[in-house]
Amino acid sequence: MGHSTWRRSLAVALLASLPIGAYNSPAQAADAPKEVRLDYAYYAPTSLVLKHFGWLEKSLKPQGTEVRWVFSQGSNRSLEYLNAGSTDFASTAGLAAVLSRANGSPLKTVYIASRPEWTALVVPKESPLKSVADLKGKKIAATKGTDPYLFLLRSLQQAGLDKSDVEIVHLQHPDGRAALEQGRVDAWAGLDPHMAASELQAGSRLLYRNVDFNSYGVLSVTEKFEKEQPELIKQVIAAYEEARQWAVAHPEETAKLLAEEAKLPLEVAKLQLSRTDFSRPLPGAEQIAALKAAAPILLDEQLVRPGTDVTAVVDQLIAPQLAGEVIGKAGAVAKAEP
Repeated sequence: MGHSTWRRSLAVALLASLPIGAYNSPAQAADAPKEVRLDYAYYAPTSLVLKHFGWLEKSLKPQGTEVRWVFSQGSNRSLEYLNAGSTDFASTAGLAAVLSRANGSPLKTVYIASRPEWTALVVPKESPLKSVADLKGKKIAATKGTDPYLFLLRSLQQAGLDKSDVEIVHLQHPDGRAALEQGRVDAWAGLDPHMAASELQAGSRLLYRNVDFNSYGVLSVTEKFEKEQPELIKQVIAAYEEARQWAVAHPEETAKLLAEEAKLPLEVAKLQLSRTDFSRPLPGAEQIAALKAAAPILLDEQLVRPGTDVTAVVDQLIAPQLAGEVIGKAGAVAKAEP
């Protein structure tokens, strides 16, 4: 076994032990809630890995905390569940979390699940459209409050168009795909895996791609939950780290799991995962800079109250401390080994 492979195997083994042993204590068990509620989504592959293997359930069992999973179709649904108190953790796009916080939801982003290129502007196979500028006067499906919707707005703005120059048809992601393939809209702000499926199964074409307009896949909680349950959050992050490390080490198996869960052909799952980077889980300067670069669109499109300091909202949103403790602890142990 090569040195780098050995170190990776060691890191996976160390992270695998974290959820069970790293953060449990008698004092904490006494304060632990009876239940923790997380969402899972096809656009968040590590959530599927974590749910499938039951690692979080095993790690929380000694303290008497049960795990309940809630399915999410998109960032808008995920944030609705969190803000309504139906879940404790929300899997969303980073910019959708910024938008929610800017509009009054006291969110804290505590973990980066992935860096995906999960959205692009999609047109039917035989579409004559060649550029974003050609979308003027056209019907475009999008899910309001999600990364694809904000991707659409930024793409239009970059092409010198306003959202009033097009007709946005507000549909959930699966319905947007159906509308595109049935010819009811001219374009769709797509989201994987639906986008990858449409490409491979219907021959749909990506009209415009820009990885920099895709924001990170993040895990967020409410400020109240962050203050009241920091140890539980660290346990969840540790379990997510186990799932992330497993996904990195087992790309074929991760694709098979995604295909099974989302009822997709394997090649669709592989296409989605080929556009997903799992290497940077700690929230930090890179994510803050990317979100601040995107933030002006929220003001320009009047998605937040006039005068909102969106860059300050980003600073208030990103909370890397708890993930830093989890990831730093695993890294410190790995470095101490010969």
